[in-house]
Amino acid sequence: MSRIRSNDTRPEEIVRKYLFSKGFRYRKNDKRYPGKPDIVLPKYRTIIFVNGCFWHGHGGCKYFVVPKTNTKFWINKINHNIERDQKQINQLKMEGWNVIAVWECQLRNKTISE
Repeated sequence: MSRIRSNDTRPEEIVRKYLFSKGFRYRKNDKRYPGKPDIVLPKYRTIIFVNGCFWHGHGGCKYFVVPKTNTKFWINKINHNIERDQKQINQLKMEGWNVIAVWECQLRNKTISE
């Protein structure tokens, strides 16, 4: 698991390139906010999380499959991630931020022109 990247993933790059091409300026992985959001648009008080379908438990998604080995560990880990994400989103909303979650599966086979 040490090779799993938490920053600058391909889905994050797709979203950032799209936003930049449309003239949006942002901060990335800003530690000042709960959850260290992937993209922060301070001018619009908007935070964008780019979630991996597996790691954040995207229900009903074909890319979210619970591993067949060590199943109990993975279910606990993913459920903890989901609870943590929801807690962070609620905290950000209470602070007046707009929160957007973009899922990895929504970005599959997308190019910047779409």
